[in-house]
Amino acid sequence: MNFNQAVELIAKSSRIVGFTGAGISTESGIPDFRSPNGVWANNRIIEYQEFISSRAGRIEYWRQKVAMWPEMRDAQPNAGHLAFAELERRGKLLAMITQNIDGLHQRAGNKNVIELHGTTVEAECLTCGARISMDEAVKRVEDGDPAPECDYCGGLLKPATISFGQAMPALAMKAAVEASQNCEVFLAVGSSLVVYPAASLPEMAKQSGAALIIINRTPTPLDGIADLVLNEEIGKALPLLIGMTVG
Repeated sequence: MNFNQAVELIAKSSRIVGFTGAGISTESGIPDFRSPNGVWANNRIIEYQEFISSRAGRIEYWRQKVAMWPEMRDAQPNAGHLAFAELERRGKLLAMITQNIDGLHQRAGNKNVIELHGTTVEAECLTCGARISMDEAVKRVEDGDPAPECDYCGGLLKPATISFGQAMPALAMKAAVEASQNCEVFLAVGSSLVVYPAASLPEMAKQSGAALIIINRTPTPLDGIADLVLNEEIGKALPLLIGMTVG
């Protein structure tokens, strides 16, 4: 499939699934986690078990989150996010699946967003599920509470993201699988496609008869089964692909 055929396919399709990884958010200035200069290269990873069992682990986890929050909070959706929002506005998007935790798809205008790795926009009590905004949680840490607890039940407050060793959100995964098996076009954008189970979704879509289009700056392990691979800047390639006038 060439680029023009892909444009035509997207124009005709009413069942498109969008799938995004860190690459779409780096174009909004959010550093990714896996690169040599990424978040994990410069911080000790606090796994879920350490978070729940060690106060020192929780303090370090919150220290990292507080340091990262201003960049995450102030980032703005880019042309790639806006392209997916436009697909939804046109009634073409079955679901917007993301591995990202930054909330930029919602801020761009997408309503049906499936967050596989949770969100950093809120903090959640691990005991009762109560949520507060990340702004409020960060303020509590900055005001001298280095490992905040729930005001309602005294449980541990944690950013509502999925940490290593923490179970994937079952409902989100179920919805993502369903959408992937029922789409006509699967647009995988800005993902290295190495993190499972998320990386199984494009494979599922392909096995169910969908066209697979990958936009990523670098090659991925699934390029071989894709109908079209674009190693280009997302903010330029995606709007063109969906027939969106830029500028």
